[in-house]
Amino acid sequence: MKIEVGQNAPDFSLYDSDKNKITLSEYKGKQVLLLFYPQAFTGVCTKELCTVRDNIAQYEHVNAQVFGISVDSVFTLAKFKSEQTLNFPLLSDFNKQVSEAYGTLYENWIFDMKGVSKRSAFVIDEEGVVQYAEVLENAGDLPNFEAIEAALAVKLT
Repeated sequence: MKIEVGQNAPDFSLYDSDKNKITLSEYKGKQVLLLFYPQAFTGVCTKELCTVRDNIAQYEHVNAQVFGISVDSVFTLAKFKSEQTLNFPLLSDFNKQVSEAYGTLYENWIFDMKGVSKRSAFVIDEEGVVQYAEVLENAGDLPNFEAIEAALAVKLT
């Protein structure tokens, strides 16, 4: 299923790297940035998430909660988050249901891996409506952070 701007974001509950259950609908009243990425510890994924880490104040300034989502296990995500000193939650979509609901799953990826999240970005407003949707086919590309910031109305200082 392809997620379009203007539709309600599919709700979900996933465990984070600290083994806490996170439910999207509990963040109503706050903007949310969902960043799906293929796999922890890979070069482009590390670059993407560290960019967000280094600019987290921009997201906090507009009352936005950032979540990184991959099909990695909570244990892998805990190690990745610790090693990269990431300052936002990483969620495990190990069963691939959320990636599928958001239309962001590779059927086939490198080394014959199946069901890996495509690099994608979704901005969800305070009411739970999608304001930005970007699904990248090439895992080597980064999301358009300028467009994400515009959707969040981030004021760069």
